[in-house]
Amino acid sequence: MVRLAALAHAVAWLYPTATLAAGSLADVNHVVLFMQENRAFDHYFGTMAGVRGFSDPNVQVNPGSARSVFYQDVNATLSNATNYLLPWYLNYQGNWSDPIQCMVAGSNGWQANHGALNGDLNNKWAEDNTPYSWGYYKRADLPVHFGIAEGWTVADMYQQSVIASTTPNRVSWFSGSINCPGGPQTPDQGGMTIDNSETPGCELPNTNCYPLNWKTYAEYLQDAGITWQVYQDTDNFGDNPPAWFVPFQNAANTSELYQRGMTFVGLDKFYSDVKAGTLPQVSWIIGPAELSEHPPYQPKDGAWLQQQVVNAVTSGASYNDTVLMISYDETGGWGDHVTPYHSPQGTAGEWVQDPYDMFGDVYTGPGFRLPFYIISPWTRGGKVFTEHADHSSQLKFMEQWLAAKGNDVTTTQIPPWRREHMSDLVNAFDFSSPDYSIPIVPAADAPHTNAQGQWDGYAVCEATYPVTQPPVPYGQQTTSSSLLSEDGFKQVRGYMTEGRFLVFESGSTALTRGNNTVGAGVASANHDNKMQRFVVHQLPDMQSNTNTFAISSAVDGKFVAADMSLVSGQTNGATFTITDLGNGQGYILGVGGKNITSSNGKVVLGSDATAWSAYSVTYAN
Repeated sequence: MVRLAALAHAVAWLYPTATLAAGSLADVNHVVLFMQENRAFDHYFGTMAGVRGFSDPNVQVNPGSARSVFYQDVNATLSNATNYLLPWYLNYQGNWSDPIQCMVAGSNGWQANHGALNGDLNNKWAEDNTPYSWGYYKRADLPVHFGIAEGWTVADMYQQSVIASTTPNRVSWFSGSINCPGGPQTPDQGGMTIDNSETPGCELPNTNCYPLNWKTYAEYLQDAGITWQVYQDTDNFGDNPPAWFVPFQNAANTSELYQRGMTFVGLDKFYSDVKAGTLPQVSWIIGPAELSEHPPYQPKDGAWLQQQVVNAVTSGASYNDTVLMISYDETGGWGDHVTPYHSPQGTAGEWVQDPYDMFGDVYTGPGFRLPFYIISPWTRGGKVFTEHADHSSQLKFMEQWLAAKGNDVTTTQIPPWRREHMSDLVNAFDFSSPDYSIPIVPAADAPHTNAQGQWDGYAVCEATYPVTQPPVPYGQQTTSSSLLSEDGFKQVRGYMTEGRFLVFESGSTALTRGNNTVGAGVASANHDNKMQRFVVHQLPDMQSNTNTFAISSAVDGKFVAADMSLVSGQTNGATFTITDLGNGQGYILGVGGKNITSSNGKVVLGSDATAWSAYSVTYAN
C-alpha cells in the first residue's frame, strides 16, 4: 500500500518507460497551436479503440425512446425504407475510398447544427442537417491521423467552443470568447459572433458585428513580454483570427502586433525556426486552404501537412521542451453522438435568445466533439484524455504553463462558467516521466500539385469522381455492421467522465467481478478480461464537474454496493469517488469514506490509498 503523501514519489513502477529526472510544467519552453478545419470526433475517430466512440456504454437514450441517439430520425422525405439511420462507414460498398476524400456533408452553421441538436435530444442530424452528416471514416482512410493521435495522447471529450461555423470558433481559440451577452465583454466591442461575418457593421443588433474589439490572448502575451508568432502563408483560407480584431487592423506595419500577427512569414519559416531551435514561446499555425481538411479539401492532404508539422517538431532542436496541440475549429456539418457538455440554462455569457428566432433560449456552446491530440514527450504512448475541454482550454493551458514559469498571463476574456468548467489540459501530461521516443507513423502521400505547383488534390478528386457522396444505406443497417470499433485499449488521463468500458489495475492486480462481489484478479496484458470491465455513471448530472459515480459491471449491468457486493439497480448501488492524482499517477477509488486498496493481491476497504491505473478498453466480447 502507498500512503497519499508518498504517491508523488512512488509512481515509476506504474509507468515503466525510460525516463530522466522528474520535472514539471515549467519544463515546457514552447507551445505550438495548430488548428485544422471542419471535422467531428465520431466522423474521424468513432471506430478508434479505447475512446468514447461507437462502443459507448453510456450512449444517450431519450425519454420515450427505445433507441439510443446512434439511431437518428429519418422521415419520409428522406426514405420510406426505414425510420432511422445509424452511423455509416462512407466506404461501406468498398469502392468509394477515393471519392469520399473530397466529399461534402452538411452545414456547419448555427441553424443546421442547433436543428440537429434538437434541444439536446441530438437526434436530427439526418433530417435537419444531412444524412451524410452521420457518415464516418476508418483507420484505412486516415492512417496518419490515427498514427499521430495514438502515438501520443488523444482527447475524446474536446468540444468546439461554439455551435456554429469557423470564425466564431477561431475567435474563441484566439481570445477565449465570442462576446455572448452576460460575458466579460460589452456589446459595443463587436457583439456576439456566431457566423462567418467579415463585413463592417452588424448582421443583426449586437450580433455578427465586424470588426471585433476585445483583447486577444496574443495581446496579453505581448504585454507580458512573451514571444509569439502566427505562421501562415498568403493562402491562409481567411483563417487568421488577428485579422478580425481592431488592434491588429490598426497596427502600424512596423509594430510587433502587425509583424507577429498579420504578416505572411510562411510555414517554411516555422520549419526552419523549429530546426534551428529559434521558435518563439508561443506559435499559432494557420494552414493553406487546400490542406485544411475543410470539405471538399481532402483529409489525406491535411494528413500530409500534419505530418510535416509533427516531423518538424519531433526532429527539431527543441522537441524535448515543446508541446504541439492539433485541433479542429468545428464539426463542418459532420455529426457526433455525444450531446454537448454545457452550462445550466440562463448562465450568463453562455445562453442567449436565438437571434434568428428559430430555437428560443439556447446555449452558444460548448458544442459537439472534435478531434484533438497533444504531441510532446509528456503525452507519449497512446493515452486518452477524458476531461471536458474546448478551445478556451488551450488558453487556460498557456496560463498555467506561464504561471509555472513565473509569469502571470491570465486573460479576463473567458466567460466565468467556461473558466470554471473547461479543462486546462494539464492533467493530460505526465511531467514526472517524459518519453522522448518517437512513434512510427505511416507516411503520408504528398498532395497533388498542378503545373504551377499549387495544391489541387481536391480538384483532381472532384474532376475524377463527379459523384463523391455514396448512396445512403437506408434500411440496410444493423448495429453489428454500422457501430464498428477496433479492439484495444488506452490508458486514461484526466478526471473521469462517462462513455468508456474501464479496467482498474494496480501492479499485477485488477478489480475483478466475482460471483456476486468485486474483488481482486490477475491483470491481463491487454486488459481484455471482461470480468474486469466496468462502466461509470456520472452523478448527479452532466451540469457539474463532479468526481462522484455509480459503477456497474460490464458483464450483467449490476451495480457495485458500498461493501463491494453486486446489486440490481443503480439506486441500490453506492456512490464512488474517482479522484485523479494528476501527472500520470492514476486514481484513488473511494466509497463510504474509505478507499479501495490493493494489498497482497486482495482488494480491501481502508484508510490507505492505492493508485489505480485506469484503462479505457474496447473489445467485441
